[in-house]
Amino acid sequence: MLEIGTVAPDFCLENQDEVEICSRDLKGKWIVLYFYPKDNTPGCTTEACDFTEQLPEFQGLKAAIFGVSADSPKVHRSFIEKQSLKITLLSDPEHTMMEDYGVWALKKNYGKEYMGIVRTTYIIDPQGKVAAAWGNVKVRQKRSKNGEKYEIVHVEEVKKKLAELQNS
Repeated sequence: MLEIGTVAPDFCLENQDEVEICSRDLKGKWIVLYFYPKDNTPGCTTEACDFTEQLPEFQGLKAAIFGVSADSPKVHRSFIEKQSLKITLLSDPEHTMMEDYGVWALKKNYGKEYMGIVRTTYIIDPQGKVAAAWGNVKVRQKRSKNGEKYEIVHVEEVKKKLAELQNS
């Protein structure tokens, strides 16, 4: 993972409409970058829908949201249409950006090792530096405290941190 305070690596990737999105064109803006394994899977769908639902609030905080996976623009387009998503999804089939951001890593599942995407979220500040980072993200976590059950929603944590960063 990238350290807070480091300059975020530059990128240029195609979005779901095969339009190239480059970090150089986003300078001066707050950016939420979230990396996820695969379109149309349960956790990834929940995360994308959560970001879509909260998009107006992120826009109110003057932040752009980009989801990044190895899926093709065509698969992203289908995912967006199927789930009525309003966020921008970027395609990194060569894993270049994922490697630059430290999210393409060795994973283990049922005793097998393989390279894959570690679910990660970054907030990039208007100067292009990493302002916040979450690794091994759990989209929703069930918790209990003093007998009360509650759910932690990752997107809510990101939005709260973004507001704190902007007010500091």
